Amino acid sequence: MRAAFYERTGSAQEVLSVGQIPVPRPDNGEVLVRVHVSGVNPSDVKTRAGRMRATTEFPRIVPHSDGAGVIKAVGAGVSDTRIGERVWLWNAQWKRPGGTAAELTALPADQAVPLPDHVSFSEGACLGIPAETAWVAAMEGKPGPGRSVLVHGGAGAVGSLAIAIAAEAGARVIATASTDEKAAIAKAAGADAVIRYRDTDTAAAVLELTGGNGVDHIVDVDFGANWQVNAASIATNGSIAAYSAPSKPVFQMDYYAFAAKAARLRFIQVYLLPPAERVPAIAGIDRLLRANRLPIRIGRHFALDQIVDAHELQESGTVIGNIVIDVC
Repeated sequence: MRAAFYERTGSAQEVLSVGQIPVPRPDNGEVLVRVHVSGVNPSDVKTRAGRMRATTEFPRIVPHSDGAGVIKAVGAGVSDTRIGERVWLWNAQWKRPGGTAAELTALPADQAVPLPDHVSFSEGACLGIPAETAWVAAMEGKPGPGRSVLVHGGAGAVGSLAIAIAAEAGARVIATASTDEKAAIAKAAGADAVIRYRDTDTAAAVLELTGGNGVDHIVDVDFGANWQVNAASIATNGSIAAYSAPSKPVFQMDYYAFAAKAARLRFIQVYLLPPAERVPAIAGIDRLLRANRLPIRIGRHFALDQIVDAHELQESGTVIGNIVIDVC
């Protein structure tokens, strides 16, 4: 089968190849999925570049955690009634050599989730990391009527989904964005107010919007850059769910800025979610998918032969929306 793969970490140009590799076989409790679309996430390119770990875990890695396709075969212990089922995939390449940047991938059956007929494979390929992260990050703050949530980066793949999830739960959502275009995306996702953070004192704007009380919960895409804003914006006994810190992964923070508010801080790592959180997250995502309440935005499509371009675009941080690869 055709697949993209790498055998050492490094730049996309240096290490990514596309060629023929053996077809995987579904083991006990697994399914074999014909991948139609593979999703590209920041963690995929960081892993390939060696930023997550310096060496590869396996002799050859087919990248990408997320994807969508059709079940073609099942291993022992899996009902053959699943054959032909449209599915979206999560954690396909986590602790495994075979991700979704291939015509076929084998993975545990519970990591292939039924995809509603009205949802495209492209949209399905954007659910695993972004939607599960958004669900857990938003729900960490127990959103509901009378609760307020600040979402940094409201136009991002995770940010826009977190807005929709919190708003659907009844919370008042404030988002940040850098441009008018991104502000419009955040508003369309369900934000009640959007702060143009490059032009405005974000913390002052949050306090004004909340009558000086601050927000009950914050969903943060760049905790290193935003910690001071968060400390000033969080309400007493508020909570923060941080899922990345791309611009400042190493930084110094004032402990008492958060301790004075009795704030709770949670670091979200979607690959490591316990079943007690992942199962309700997947159920919630499915419910909102079926109700057409999840804003999934495709930024760019690439062919499998263009995987180097797809990885480089993801690394550039210039695209709005998800990057996907049309495999077959």
